[in-house]
Amino acid sequence: MRQANLLVSRTLGELAKHIRPGVSTKQLDDIAEEFIRDNGGEPTFKGFPNPYGAPFPSSICTSVNEVVVHGIPEPSVVLRDGDVVSVDCGVLLDGFNGDSCYTFCVGDVASEVRQLLKVTKEALYRGIDCAVAGRHIGDIGEAIQDYCQGFGYGVVRELTGHGIGRAMHEDPKVPNYGRRGRGVMLKSGMCIAIEPMITMGDRAIGLLPDRWSIRTCDGKPAAHFEHTIAIRKGKADILSSFEEIESLEGNLY
Repeated sequence: MRQANLLVSRTLGELAKHIRPGVSTKQLDDIAEEFIRDNGGEPTFKGFPNPYGAPFPSSICTSVNEVVVHGIPEPSVVLRDGDVVSVDCGVLLDGFNGDSCYTFCVGDVASEVRQLLKVTKEALYRGIDCAVAGRHIGDIGEAIQDYCQGFGYGVVRELTGHGIGRAMHEDPKVPNYGRRGRGVMLKSGMCIAIEPMITMGDRAIGLLPDRWSIRTCDGKPAAHFEHTIAIRKGKADILSSFEEIESLEGNLY
């Protein structure tokens, strides 16, 4: 699990070198797929089934600005100065899955949007702090929800984190809202993906005609950060990493 997740992290780190105005999301997808396969992995998102239509056609999800999740990379979607793009990546390596997401700034991003990214990333780590053996799924959700709503942001309800292991999506679901002491009790050795999906405005979302991309109904930006972790008795073991990305980004927010 650790090796699969570190390959995801290295892929996101490689993409961080290429995210700039003028680059298309399809170019990012091509870079990601080549990197994953060159390092012995398989992009698990490619061909992922969709109950509403065709399987997912790409190796990563690239969700720009008001697109919350599941954005399809396209040659026509070219990043512009001031955009934000969430890149979600999944890898199968030696029979185990890795999953992580990071929201990147493209060029000079407005301070209020950078604040949204900062709070969403901080909320992820607040959730992780609650993800220890003996506590409950609701503890994670409450920590994320309370922190983000304290800034007036919306917390998406229809999409959640998840268990992960031999399959990309396993039980239990890991919502970004909840109440302490509720839900599945966490046990040492469980692996889960925690992924706050937070909106600058209202939390209402809708499905776009491509039957994959999900965007905010009010058109305001969203942010999405995700780590895969292993539950331990004292402190969660974070299996993915943002270190390479953060070393390239510097102090953006």
